[in-house]
Amino acid sequence: MQAELVLDARHGVGESPVWIAAEQALHWVDIPGRGIFRWHAPTARVTSWSTEEMPACIAPHVAGGWVCGMESGVFHLQLPQGEGKAQARRIAAVQHAEAGMRFNDGRCDRQGRLRAGTMVMDMSLARAAGQVYALDEGPSLRALVPGLITPNGMAFSPDGRTMYLSDSHPDSQQVWAFDYDLDGGTPTNHRLFIDMRPLPGRPDGAAVDEDGCYWVCGNDAGLVHRFTPRGQLDRSLPVPVKKPAMCAFGGAGLDTLFVTSIRPGGDLSDQPLAGGVFALRPGVRGLPEPACRLPL
Repeated sequence: MQAELVLDARHGVGESPVWIAAEQALHWVDIPGRGIFRWHAPTARVTSWSTEEMPACIAPHVAGGWVCGMESGVFHLQLPQGEGKAQARRIAAVQHAEAGMRFNDGRCDRQGRLRAGTMVMDMSLARAAGQVYALDEGPSLRALVPGLITPNGMAFSPDGRTMYLSDSHPDSQQVWAFDYDLDGGTPTNHRLFIDMRPLPGRPDGAAVDEDGCYWVCGNDAGLVHRFTPRGQLDRSLPVPVKKPAMCAFGGAGLDTLFVTSIRPGGDLSDQPLAGGVFALRPGVRGLPEPACRLPL
C-alpha cells in the first residue's frame, strides 16, 4: 500500500493529528517547533499558529478552541482567523516530578475527559518520572498511572471500556490495556497488551478503528501496525520515513489514516520526507474523535 504525502512539513516532532469533520480539516502540532497546523482537505490549504510553550497533545473543545497539554500544564487555546499566535489560557497547572518535563501523548476518553501523560524531555536519562493525568473538572490534575518514561499510544476501545497506553522508550517498548470505569474515568486491571520488543519499531502514537483494532506507529521502523483486540498483529503498513509518530482516522468517510512523523538530525538522504504528514487507505474506518467537555 502506497502512502500519499499530504504535506512535506519537515516537523521536528509532528504529533497529535485530529480530524474535524465539520471543517473537513486535519489539525496537528509540531512540538519543538511550537506550532499548531491545520490542513483543509478540499483546498489543501495549510494554516499555522505559534504557541509560547511546546504543544504536545490537542483535543477540540465543545465550546470552541482547543485543549492542549503543554509544558507547564493544560491550556485552552483560541486560534485566530488566519495565521498568528494562539491565545492561551492555562486551566490546570502541573507539578512535575523534576525539571525538564512536559506533556506528551494524550486525548479525551469517550466521555470527553482529557487524559494525558508527562515525560522527561531528555530521553537519554531514561527517567521514569512521567505519569498519566486526568483532567475531570476544575483546575486540578489527578494522577492515574505513574512510573512512565515516555507515555504514548493512548487510545480507547469503541465502547470506551478499555484504555490503551504505551511506553515508547527503548527501555520499555510495551503497550498495556486497562479496564476503564466509564463513570469515574479511572483505569484498573493493568495488563500487558503488546510486547513490542521482538517486533519492528517502538510503540508511538495510536488510534482505534471501528472494529476495535489498535493502530500504532512503529517508530524507527517506518511502519504502522494494526493489532486485533486480543493483541495479535494483523498487518503492517509502510510509510516513507523511519519515525512515524502518531496516526488518526479522518477524511469524509473516516477511512483515511493520517500519519505524522519526526524529522531527526543527521543525514536524511534516505528519508527526505521525514517530518511530513502522510495518508494511508487501510480499508477500514475509524471513529470520530471525542471533544473535550471540561467546564471552562
